[in-house]
Amino acid sequence: MAEILCLCAHPDRAHSRVSARLMDALASTPFPPGKLELRDLYRLYPDYAIDIEAEQQALAQARLVIWLHPIHWYGMPALMKLWLDDVFSYGWAYGPGGHALQGKDLWLLLSTGGAENAYSPQGHHRHAFQDFLLPYEQTARLCGLRLLPPQVLHGAHRADDEAIAQHVRDALQHLLNYPHWCGSQRAEQEELPAGERPVEVQA
Repeated sequence: MAEILCLCAHPDRAHSRVSARLMDALASTPFPPGKLELRDLYRLYPDYAIDIEAEQQALAQARLVIWLHPIHWYGMPALMKLWLDDVFSYGWAYGPGGHALQGKDLWLLLSTGGAENAYSPQGHHRHAFQDFLLPYEQTARLCGLRLLPPQVLHGAHRADDEAIAQHVRDALQHLLNYPHWCGSQRAEQEELPAGERPVEVQA
C-alpha cells in the first residue's frame, strides 16, 4: 500500500506510445518506500473479474489516486469503467456511510488521439476538452475527492519522442513533489439525497 496509487488502463499496451512510456517510467523511478503503487488493470484483470476488496484496500491507503489512460470515445477504456462501477460502490464510496474516499486527491493522466485544437466549438469534436471531463468531475464531487488539474497529451499518435518524453518528465516531477503543488483546499463530499439510490439495485 502506498501514498500514491496509480491505476493504469490501456487495452493494448504493446502498441501504446504514451501510456506505456508513462507506466515504464513510473515502474523504473526509485520512489521512496511507500510512495507509489502502480496497478496495471489490463494485466491484473484480463478476464475483467475485478477483485473489489483488493482495489478498495489499495484506495483506502492512498492519499493521491491517479487514473492513467487514453481517452476512448470521449471517456475511459472499458475496463476502467467497469473498475469504477464495481469498486466505487454505494455505501463505500458514496451514499449513506460511503466516505472511504473523502479528502483524497484524484489526478488524471490522459492522452487523446485528437489534436488540442480539435477540442473547441469550432473544432472536430465540437466542445472544449474540459466538457468531456464532466463525468470525472461529478464522480469526484459525489465521492468527496478533490479533482486536480489534469495532465493531457493531445495528438498522441502523432506526438514526437520529445513531446512524449516531456509529458513523462512533467508527470514524474509532479509525483515526486506531491503534495506540494496541490494547494491545501480540500473537497467537500456531495450528499446523495435520501431515497435517491437503493442499496440493492435491480436492473
